[in-house]
Amino acid sequence: MTNGTARTESEDTLPVVVIGAGPTGLATAAALGRRGVPAIVLEEGDGVGTAWRRRYRGLRLNSGRAFSGLPGMRMPRRAGTFPGRDDVVAYLEAYSAAAGLDVQTGVHVRQVADDRGQWRVATDHGDWCTGEVVVATGLLARGAVPPEWDADRSSIHAVHSGDYTDPAPFTGSDVLVVGAGSSGLEIAHDLAHGGARSVRLSVRTPPNILPRSVAGMPGDPAVHLLRRLPPRVADAAVRPLQRLAIGDLSDVGLPAPDEGPFTRQCRPHDAGPAIVDREVVDDLRSGRIRVVAAVHRLEGDRVLLADGSSLRVDAVVAATGLRPGLEPMVGDLGVLDDGGLPVARDEEPALPGLRFVNFGMRPGLLAAAGQRARRTAAAIAREYWERDEEAAPARWVTRRSERA
Repeated sequence: MTNGTARTESEDTLPVVVIGAGPTGLATAAALGRRGVPAIVLEEGDGVGTAWRRRYRGLRLNSGRAFSGLPGMRMPRRAGTFPGRDDVVAYLEAYSAAAGLDVQTGVHVRQVADDRGQWRVATDHGDWCTGEVVVATGLLARGAVPPEWDADRSSIHAVHSGDYTDPAPFTGSDVLVVGAGSSGLEIAHDLAHGGARSVRLSVRTPPNILPRSVAGMPGDPAVHLLRRLPPRVADAAVRPLQRLAIGDLSDVGLPAPDEGPFTRQCRPHDAGPAIVDREVVDDLRSGRIRVVAAVHRLEGDRVLLADGSSLRVDAVVAATGLRPGLEPMVGDLGVLDDGGLPVARDEEPALPGLRFVNFGMRPGLLAAAGQRARRTAAAIAREYWERDEEAAPARWVTRRSERA
């Protein structure tokens, strides 16, 4: 669009390049489309929702179905109260198709670089030039076994939780799960009921454990109300629920943490509370999952723990968190903090025409993705339709040649 301004040469309108076809990327592209802004989505995997496809089969959303849809499309009733991994993937496929999104799969983005006032997105399938790039690859995109464990010098089979799919490969094995977040606790429960001979849980920092549901109902409405309160007030409000639904786990090695879930979640790199089903808590109480100290390193066929003790195990699953892994793509642009997170997020551009969407933890992953995508798309659309103003006249178009 030219808003009536005459041009002396032929021009192509450049689409917004959205990197990542997960919930955030799809929602951003769909919201842009509803505002008349063209967008193309580049996805490294073979289909939409690649990160979800790779997660463990027993994964379920912590938020209820009614609170987990993206803008413009509800999660179907058949997904159940708490949709599972495959339900989310099917929903994202349907969402992309319904919105008519242009998703290019199997495209690895190597670098985003400034190219004379525009952005050049360099990939293994050629380069895209554009006036606007949206990075929506996810806060939890990359995982690795902590290098300080020296796992490569050990005979123990060590994998990251991002590579764990089901308990079958661990049948008859003694397994140590490291990390007591939602994923660590759920994977430990999955292993304990899936054929592992023994399951231990290594904990460095005791988690804030919250129930996935109360009386069969999702806790989303209450959580969203509590988030409007000061963190310490919200922590105090949720404490009776923790005592009632979870109880005191000090006797199994999980004392109550010094800070509540809302205070902790104010920190940029904190993953938030561990939200689990009652059965996981029952496994901890019964000793089916045994809590041990933090891992110091792996040595031979033993795991050395921070309290000076050691364990002989067959396998270690490192549920030690995931990182955005943005450094290869944008690390030379000065847009990341020391922890690898974008310094500006969502509708606020890190640089003119470069935005990072949904790189902060919030309850209700899909709903949060939709809200942030909608705000970002609105900000981009304002720039797009005003691009003939002096602020950025050339970012959104590429001149081809003068017409005869």
